[in-house]
Amino acid sequence: MQTDVRIGIDLGGTKIEGIVLGPDGAELLRERVATPRNYPETLTAVTSLVHRLEATIVRRATVGIGIPGVVIPGTGLVKNANSTWLNGRPLAADLSTALARPVRTENDANCFALSEAADGAAAGARVVFGVIMGTGVGGGIVIDGRVHAGRNLIGGEWGHNGLPWTTADEVPGPECYCGRRGCIESWISGPAIAADHVRVSGETRDTAAIMQAAAAGDVQAAATRARWIDRAARSLATVINLLDPDVIVLGGGLSNVEGMVDDIVARLPQWVFTTELATRVVRHRHGDSSGVRGAAWLWGK
Repeated sequence: MQTDVRIGIDLGGTKIEGIVLGPDGAELLRERVATPRNYPETLTAVTSLVHRLEATIVRRATVGIGIPGVVIPGTGLVKNANSTWLNGRPLAADLSTALARPVRTENDANCFALSEAADGAAAGARVVFGVIMGTGVGGGIVIDGRVHAGRNLIGGEWGHNGLPWTTADEVPGPECYCGRRGCIESWISGPAIAADHVRVSGETRDTAAIMQAAAAGDVQAAATRARWIDRAARSLATVINLLDPDVIVLGGGLSNVEGMVDDIVARLPQWVFTTELATRVVRHRHGDSSGVRGAAWLWGK
């Protein structure tokens, strides 16, 4: 499909966001709507949103969709979506029919990585690892401007490896929703930080309050933050040892914690298998907009 404008759709569990990017990547238009809780109404909501965006810009555009799951090659069916009404459905095919054009779909974490590789904090880098650290821990890999989803569609799922270089008090680790214990996600996600704080200090605080208290000099909160940073650095070191990316871009709500990037970078050298660490670790450029921008970039630059 030949066009110089791109529409990206971020199909989240509570909201659907649409964006229009111009040829240079500039944002031309944006709109959000609530996500229906069933499949037929979700199709209608996405289709209507695309039509409204195109009516406003008076142009026809390519359409890319970021979803909280993956599409199985061969069958075209969605799996592993926490918006469960999408699972087992031919989302791309149904939207392609409704919109009368090809539609590309990709996991939302991969869309984040693609956005930051295309014109974000990792622009110009060949190998990019995009990190999502928030309620969960996920990631995506982009090589030469293309998402590397992997043979099993789990490329970048670093959060479900075990925490590396565990200490005695980290074994066997907290239970993870995936059924295992000690996953990276069960140690360094937002809920995991709060759980770790309760476990060690006996104090019940949410993660935002812990980080605020740490910044204010609270000893227990500062210790929790330090454990989180150390575990995040160990975990990212394994990514560097395996993938050796040019850039790691940190995203998700926890990436906004003041000083976390510098603190992680300072701890990486003791764990990475090199004496001269060249990988850049940076905070996202596009923030909450990265996923929807990456969906638009599924049609290339």
